[in-house]
Amino acid sequence: MTDIQGTVESIVFKNEGNGYVVAYIRDKKLRTTITGFIPYISEGQNLKLSGEWFKHPQFGEQFRVTAYEEIVPNSLEGIEKYLSSGIISGIGPITAKKIIEHFGEKTLEILDNNIERLNEIEGIGAKKIDTIASSYSKQREIRNIMVFLQTYGVTAKQCIKIHKKYGTNSINTVKENPYTLTDDISGIGFKTADKIARSLGIESNSPYRIQCGIKYMVNQFCNMGNTYMPLDKLIKETESILNVNEKDIEQNIQNSVLNGKLKLEVINNQECVFTMPYYYCELSVTSKILTLATSSYDNIKINIIEEIENFEKANNIKFALTQIEAIKGAFQNGIEIITGGPGTGKTTIIKCITEIFENHGMSVFMAAPTGRAAKRMSDATGREAKTIHRLLELGFSEEEEMDFYRGEETPLQCDVLIVDEASMIDILLMNSLLKAIPMGTRLIIVGDADQLPSVGPGNVLRDLIESKCVKVVRLKDIFRQAEESMIVINAHKINNGEMPILNKKNKDFYFLKAEEQEEILDTLVQLINKRLPTFNKDWDKIKDIQILTPMRKGILGVENLNKKLQEILNPKDKEKQELKFKDTLFRIGDKVMQTKNNYNLKWTRVSGEGEKEGIGVFNGDIGYIWEIDEEKLVVVFDEERKIIYDNVYLDELEIAYAMTVHKSQGSEFPVVIMPMFMGPPLLMNKNLFYTGITRAKKMVVLVGLLKAVNFMTSNKKSYERYSALKWRILNILEDNVMEYNKSLS
Repeated sequence: MTDIQGTVESIVFKNEGNGYVVAYIRDKKLRTTITGFIPYISEGQNLKLSGEWFKHPQFGEQFRVTAYEEIVPNSLEGIEKYLSSGIISGIGPITAKKIIEHFGEKTLEILDNNIERLNEIEGIGAKKIDTIASSYSKQREIRNIMVFLQTYGVTAKQCIKIHKKYGTNSINTVKENPYTLTDDISGIGFKTADKIARSLGIESNSPYRIQCGIKYMVNQFCNMGNTYMPLDKLIKETESILNVNEKDIEQNIQNSVLNGKLKLEVINNQECVFTMPYYYCELSVTSKILTLATSSYDNIKINIIEEIENFEKANNIKFALTQIEAIKGAFQNGIEIITGGPGTGKTTIIKCITEIFENHGMSVFMAAPTGRAAKRMSDATGREAKTIHRLLELGFSEEEEMDFYRGEETPLQCDVLIVDEASMIDILLMNSLLKAIPMGTRLIIVGDADQLPSVGPGNVLRDLIESKCVKVVRLKDIFRQAEESMIVINAHKINNGEMPILNKKNKDFYFLKAEEQEEILDTLVQLINKRLPTFNKDWDKIKDIQILTPMRKGILGVENLNKKLQEILNPKDKEKQELKFKDTLFRIGDKVMQTKNNYNLKWTRVSGEGEKEGIGVFNGDIGYIWEIDEEKLVVVFDEERKIIYDNVYLDELEIAYAMTVHKSQGSEFPVVIMPMFMGPPLLMNKNLFYTGITRAKKMVVLVGLLKAVNFMTSNKKSYERYSALKWRILNILEDNVMEYNKSLS
C-alpha cells in the first residue's frame, strides 16, 4: 500500500450513482491520474490517498485509490481555494473571498461551530446560510463516515446510504450496533458487520452478534436453494461458526422470533426456522395457487376437439392422447401444469393453445424466466414472449429497492398467461408473478420437472406437482421428428436410469474415452478448438459450442477450464484491450456470464425493435465483451442488450467458455461437451446429467470415463432441498377435507 498527496486539478469522469471517478491530482509539478470511489470530490480539494500503482495498457501509469482523507488547508490561500472549489453549495469564488477577508484564519472554525455568523457578510442571507450549512454538514459527515468505515471494505455508495439512513447519528449508530447495517444497508453482510464489531470491542456473545449471525446462517442456507433451515442444523452450524454456546443460540433464536425477525414452524414433523421474506412468500404462493385452482372460470363455448383437429391438419401433425389432454385441460381448468422431457411437444402444445384462445378473441401473454427461453418461445410460436421480469415491468421503489410495477393493484391485462421453463422459477419470482394475475385469468405452467430445480430458493414446480392441488398432465410420448435425435432418446433413457446409446453412426450423441483428467482436458480443448468446427464449418467455436461441467474447482472445474479455454479461444493480442479484476482477466471478445440477479444495471438496445433501454440483468445471462475502457467493461447480452460494468459490479461477471450445469439452465446451445469423471455422489447424479444433455440442440459429446457415465445414470442421490410449499398446500387441503367430513357427520 502506497500513500500520495495532492490537489485535485481536474475530474475526467465521475459516476454520480456510486462515486467512482477518474481524476488528475497535482503535487507541485507532478500530475497523477487517479481512479477509485471518491464521492463528493471537487476540483481544488487537497487529498491524501492510499492505494497502489498500476499500468493501464492504453493510458499508462495510474494510481488506484482504496482509501482517502481530505487534508483541510491551514493557510488563508489554501482555505480560499478550498471554499472556491465548489464543494460547498452556495459558496463560489466571490463569496469565498468575502468570507476569508471577513473571518481570516478563523474561517473553518466559524463554519464548524458558528456558521450563522455568515450573515455578517453582505449578500449572505438566511436562505443562503441554510444552503451552505446543509452542504457543509453533509460533506463533512460523509467524509467522516468514510474515514471511519473505509478499512472494512464498505464502499463509497454504501457510506452515502448509511448517511441517508442515520443522518448525523451515523457513526454513533454503527459504533453502538454495527450489526444493524445488515438489515438497513444493501450489500453489507454479517462478515463485514462482525469485522467492525470486533474492532470496536463488542463481545462475541453479544445478543446483537448472535441474532445477526443466526439470520446470516439461515440466509446462507437459503442461498443454496432452500426456503428454511431445520432448527437442529441451525443450532449446530451457528455454534461452530460463532463459537458461542448452544444455550445462547437457542435463547437468541427465541428472541428473534419474538421480535418478528424469524419464524419458527413445524414442517413435515420437523422444527424449522424461516426468515420472514421466504415465510411470507410461501404463504402468499400457497394462498394464490389454491384460490386459482378452486375458483370458477367463464365457460368457453367452443368445440375443442374440432379446434385441435383443425390445428393438426394445418400443421400436418398428430397429437398423442396426453397432448390432447393437456390442450383440453387449458380450457377446462383455471390453472394447469404441463410437464415433460425434450421432444414431447410442449412447445407445439403452447402454440396450439395460444391459437385457439386467440381465434376466440382472448388475449394471451407468454413469458419465461430468462431472455433466451423467452426468445425460443417467441421463435417457436411466432408471438411475442417476454421475460417474467419484463412482463411484470421491473422498476424501483422510492427507497431504491427493486420492485415490480405489475402486482395486486396493477394486475396483468390478459385472459391467459402461459409460463414456460417453470422449473427455473424460484419462490420469490413465483410470488411476484402470482400477485400480478387477476382472478379469472387462466394460468398455464409448462416445464420439465426432472430438470435441476431453480438456482434461487424453493422447489416450486415440483412442489406444485406433488401437492396434487392443480391439474397436471405428464407428457411421455416423443414426437416423430424428435425420435430421430439420440439426444432426445438418451435424455429419456437417462431419466429412466438406463445407460444412453453411444456413438451410433451418423447420429448426434458421442462418447470419447479418456482415462486421466489431464487427458480429458486436452480432448475438450481439441474438440472445441479444432475437431468440431472442422466437422461442421457453420459452428462458431465460441458461440455455438459450450462445455458444461458439474463443479467449479479442480482440473475439470469451471475456473481452470475457463483459464485454459481463454488462452486457446481468445488469446492475448496487442490489438485487444484487457482488464484484470481480482483473479479474473477480461479481454475483448470473451464470452462472459452474469452470476447473480442485478436489478440496478441499466441496458440499452444495440439494435432492433422493442424498448430502447431498460434495467436488470439476471443470473445465467450470457454475453460477450464488446469494449474495455479505463476500468469499465461493455458487455452485449443476447446480441441486443448493452450493459456497462464498472468496478462495483465486475465481481458479478465470470468467463463462460465453460459453465456449471446449474448455471446453464434455461439456455440452449447447438453443441454441448461434458467431461465425465468420478466426483462427489451428491453432485454427480442423474438429475444433473439429464439437465446437461438437454441443453444441447444438435450434438452432445461426452469425454472421459465410461464408468462415470454409468455412475451418473444410475445415481439418484442429490442434495435435499428444504421447501415447505408442498406441505403448506397439503395441510390446507387436508384441513378442508376434515372440515367437510365434520359437516357431514
